[in-house]
Formats: sequence, C-alpha cells, structure tokens
Amino acid sequence: MTHSRSHGDFAPPRRRRSRGRTIAATVAALAVTAGAGYWGYSTLIAGDGADDPQVVNATKELRKFLDAWQAGDGKRAGRLTDTPANAESLITSVMTNLKPSKTEITTGDGKKTEAEGEVEVPFTVKMALPGAGNYTWESKAKVRENDDRWKVEFRTEMVHPRMVPGQTLALKSHERAAILDAKGGELQATSLIGVVDTATGKGTSGLQARYDRQLTGGDGAAKSVVVVDRQSGAVVKQLTGGAAKGKPVRTTINPRVQQAAADALSEVKKNAAIVAVDPSTGNILAAANKPAGLNRALEGRYPPGSTFKVVTAAALLKKGMKPTDPAECPKFAYVDGQRFENQDQFVLPADSTFRDNFAHSCNTFFVNSRGRLSNTDLHDTAAAFGVGGTWDVGAVTYDGDVPVATSDNDKAASTIGQARVQASPLVMASIAATVKEGTFKQPVLVPEAVKKRHQATARLDTGVVESLRTMMRATVTEGAGKALRGLPGAPHAKTGTAEFGTETPPRTHAWMIGYQGDRNLAWSVLLEDGGSGGSDAGPVAAKFLRNLTR
Repeated sequence: MTHSRSHGDFAPPRRRRSRGRTIAATVAALAVTAGAGYWGYSTLIAGDGADDPQVVNATKELRKFLDAWQAGDGKRAGRLTDTPANAESLITSVMTNLKPSKTEITTGDGKKTEAEGEVEVPFTVKMALPGAGNYTWESKAKVRENDDRWKVEFRTEMVHPRMVPGQTLALKSHERAAILDAKGGELQATSLIGVVDTATGKGTSGLQARYDRQLTGGDGAAKSVVVVDRQSGAVVKQLTGGAAKGKPVRTTINPRVQQAAADALSEVKKNAAIVAVDPSTGNILAAANKPAGLNRALEGRYPPGSTFKVVTAAALLKKGMKPTDPAECPKFAYVDGQRFENQDQFVLPADSTFRDNFAHSCNTFFVNSRGRLSNTDLHDTAAAFGVGGTWDVGAVTYDGDVPVATSDNDKAASTIGQARVQASPLVMASIAATVKEGTFKQPVLVPEAVKKRHQATARLDTGVVESLRTMMRATVTEGAGKALRGLPGAPHAKTGTAEFGTETPPRTHAWMIGYQGDRNLAWSVLLEDGGSGGSDAGPVAAKFLRNLTR
C-alpha cells in the first residue's frame, strides 16, 4: 500500500478501466480558492535496480507516454497504453480543465514488482496553473511486458493518486464577494467595479483589482485544484487551497443617483462622465462613465476650462473684489502678443459687474484681472478646495494640479482653466461641493479603506463663500447655465468650454459643474471633445437633475 504524506491513506489501485467521458469545459470556471501544493508518495516497490534491462526498457516506454502527456497530446499518450481510448479521454480532460501554462513530468528509479514482467516507475508532475500557481504531485505507473513489448497499464489513479475512475482534475474559482452600493445592493457601475480575468480569476482593473484579496478571501491565488465527477461536474475533493470566503467591498454610491447619472449619459455620443458627491460628507454618490471601461470620472485628466473660474473668482474675492464691482468684458485680451477671446467673441455691456462676467463666463475679464493675483495665488486658492493634495478615496483618483505660474501668459491662461491646470470630473464636483459646504470635505468612495483623509491646507473666508454662491446661482438664472433654469432645487452652476490639442480652431471639452441649493448634492458633467459647456454639457446636467426628481 502507498501512503500520502499530506492527506493520509488512499485506496490501493483497482484494476478497473476508466470511462472515456471528458468533463465539460465549464468545470474550469467553477468558483475558487487560491493556493498551490504538493503531495509526496513514497515508493515501496520490490525488485531489481535501475540497471536491469527490463527496468530500463519499461521506463523508456513510460517516458514516451509521459512526454505525450506533458505535451498535451492525449491521443498519442493513449496509443502507448493498454486502454487507448480511456487514457486519451482522461489525459485530454485533465489538460483541458487545468490549462497549464507549463507542464514538467520527471521519472524516478523504476523497479520490478513481484508480478512477472511488471515494472513500477515513480514520477512527479509539476504544472504552472493560471490563477492557482504551481502545483506538484507524485504518482507511479506500472508497465507490463507482453509478447516482448512494453505497454503502460493505464489507471485513473496513475494520473493522480487521489482520483478514482469516473473522476478528473479541474480548477475551481473562488466565489468573489460582491461590490456593494450604499444601500447594500450589488453596485451597478461597470467602470468603478472593473474587470475580473476569466482565465486567472483575478481582478485586473477597478475595485476588482484593488480589493482582489478581500473579495476572494484568498492568499493571492484565485483558483484551486479539485477532483470532480466527470458526469456531473460536482467537486469531490479539494486538493489545494481552502474554502476561503471573501468580504464584500462597500461603497458610498447611491443607486438612485448612479442610475440618474447613467441614464443622463445614455444618449450622449461622446466620451463622457458624471460625478456626484455629498458636500456634507464627501461621499461619492455617483460616478458614471460612457463608454464603460476607462474610469474618466475619477481618474481622467483634463483642462477644466471656465469651470475653474470658481477658483479664480475665489482668489479675486479674497483680494477684495466684490460681485457688484464694475467689470469690463471686451472682445479680446492681449498678453505679450497672445490673444485671448470669449466664446463666439461675445462682449458684455459697459455697465456689467464681476458677477455678470462670472455668470456669462467672460474670458477676457478674467485674463485682464491677472494683475490682481501673484504667481502663487491660484495655486494657493486651489489648495483651499483640496486640489493638488493626495486624496485617500479608497480608489484610484486624479486629484488635480494647479502649478505656480511661471510667466504672465501662463498666469493669464490659468485664470480660465487652461495652460497647465488639470482636473478630473471628481475634482470639479468637489470644487462645487466646497462652495456648497463652505469647506473642503475630501471625496470618499470606500470608507472602510480610507486611512487618512486629505485636509485642505487653506480655508475659504465666509464672505468669499457667500459671494461664490450668489455668482453660481446667477449663472443659472441669468447666465450661461440657462439649461438649468426652472429646475427644482435651486441649482447653482458654472459652465466651462476647455480648449485642447493643437488644431485651429481648437477642439473643446464641454463642462458644467454645480450643486443643489435645497440638498446635499454637488455634481460635474464632462463631455470629451463635446463642444460648449452651456449648450452641450448643460442639457446633460439638466437631464441628470430631472432624473432625480422622478
């Protein structure tokens, strides 16, 4: 009798012929535990040494069989046995189910048994299994001489000592725990969730990748090796790993808000994103992307264009300007030979105010106001909105960048969210949320994973905040945010049309950011290469807000 050092006794081989049925390929997709391991089987065989001609010839014949198995050629392996059909069927089944990226089978010293014309040879199988790591096991084979020819005596137990006829090896995938929304349901946000590799069972992107270990409860491997019944596919024995159970990942996504955002993007033809946050907590309520895949809502890097004028306005207000101060909006502004203009080269009446210029998004006013600001003012004011810090959100994010100006032209372009100013839709939603709340609350997606929230290194004065609120409301009631007029909830907003690329005329991203006056909801809308903030992003924002009232 042979003994397993790892798993106790197993029955001595029975002289039964294996059945020739290969388990369905779906066995390889069973759910999984990780791990790799091996069993060592001692060889208690009597007889002559390895120099005996019979042992040498028998081992050579077995080697042919093992080489065919190692190459995944079940048909050739079968022809070298006493039951070709059975051997081909089981070898093919094992290799199909396990899909090893590498197989190495080595033989030990064969010895004659007490039976006439029979040699027993130990061998070791080593496989690299995608998702399950390296798996090694030891077995033995008998080779019989008949009419001066040696044949491998094929038995199921020879392929793996823990199997009996009617069984095969397969991979079992870990049952991954769910990624949940704030209500405890399964999250419906493909770009946030990410992708699981069907071959390896591992998360490769999004939350599936970041929390792979938590979701599987495993030790790094995503699958385990099991023995299954070839007829039913039922797991009979667990050979590696254990029954580890994953733990769900709980997010702050509100399913109703997420659905409203996704529906608002349903008819958009451009790449687009909508982000919504709770200004009072920083909780991310929605992060919708179209198309799914790239999580541009949280990770995208874009010039924010005129939506950044919220920050520029805050810097000007801090310098002493008031919303009612007179402010000119000419057709053009010139900085060291560089010409800046308003969209469609509009101008505002001579009696216009700072608030009017903000509401209608006059570029030339903001460019001409750069002299009120130092090279560091925009950078420092953006810090009060959390921009440029390192955010611990529980997911991968791009947290924005507002570099210190290096020239007058650089500062001029930065005042209108161009030059080197970069932000994600999440950052811009957070800017709107900061105006609503009066102070920066770092966005959060997976609260349990957040160790230290970023704290703004500067604060906004109460007067500055109040002025920004009136100016953002004026954007809706009398300015470029007219797409939101008449909607309930007293929406406050800022539009943005951000130039990018080197074409003439330049292509533009369309932005709108804002918040609801009657509740804790701030949001941003981005349409890549989408045209104008007011006329293109505005209707999408309006649809999103209307969806929330249904």
